[in-house]
Amino acid sequence: MPAPFFRFMRPRRLLLLLLVVVTAWLINFLRLDERAWFWLEEGRLSVAEQQASIWLPGYRAVVQGKSLAGLERDETSGLTYNPASDTLFTVTGKHPQLVELSLDGEVLRRIPLSGFSDPEGVEVISGGRLAIIDERRRSMTAFTLDDDTLSLDAGDYPSFDLGFADAGNKGFEGIAWDSLNQRVLLGKERGPLGVFSLSLAGEDGAAGTLQALPSKRAFVRDISSLSFDARSGHTLVLSDESRLLLELDSHGQPVSFISLIGGLNGLHQSIKQAEGVTMDAAGNIYIVGEPNLLYVFSKDAPVVLPRQID
Repeated sequence: MPAPFFRFMRPRRLLLLLLVVVTAWLINFLRLDERAWFWLEEGRLSVAEQQASIWLPGYRAVVQGKSLAGLERDETSGLTYNPASDTLFTVTGKHPQLVELSLDGEVLRRIPLSGFSDPEGVEVISGGRLAIIDERRRSMTAFTLDDDTLSLDAGDYPSFDLGFADAGNKGFEGIAWDSLNQRVLLGKERGPLGVFSLSLAGEDGAAGTLQALPSKRAFVRDISSLSFDARSGHTLVLSDESRLLLELDSHGQPVSFISLIGGLNGLHQSIKQAEGVTMDAAGNIYIVGEPNLLYVFSKDAPVVLPRQID
């Protein structure tokens, strides 16, 4: 049997070969070549264009890794801001429930979910209703939440079949409400990766069919969450695998991005498995990541690294 190829290589050459292989893998996995090219394009935006967008490079982490008390055994996924209550909502998949949070990450209430198999996203939509997408059931369920709601059963509300029956665990994870066009935006994790739109029709649920939106230049490996900013008309795309938050304009073209890797944008450590993103009325950006940690990014925040909050 012939001797292994690597046995005849000098240590220095072997190290160089391994470095080349690892570098090539990182470039392909994180799509660093596309990031570098866009970073050059991003720098050409005028001040006026930056002010008309969300402009992610202006954000810094001000709260990072805050544990969501009482949710240690659950898996939070998805995040939305409710302007009526000035609070956040997320869902958990391991033990399905809808969780309301204060803006500083305090758990305000937990509502058990029945009839949901794998809730992955939640969003405040038209009329102040909430919508939950279930990745495993490939469905979206919309409902009205009252202050005294103690539990929710999917069977009590209309659901919309999102299709892609063979998607398995690569279905829809992101959901956002486009208030300018009165439609839901849905982010499919992969296979195929993409952003879709779906029009709604009052209290009876969804109408029409899914329509694919242009997002081919979204240099991410997956989509784990979406958020829509009515002020700019732009969409935030969160990618867990790429450890990236990307801003797309109304045509699906990248406008700006920030990395979620530690040491950048005020982060002490990388955000592991980022699963939900939303923006509040003041423009602050919130991200939840497993294991159930909250991060907050604010614009014009001090560059000095904040103390980590437990």
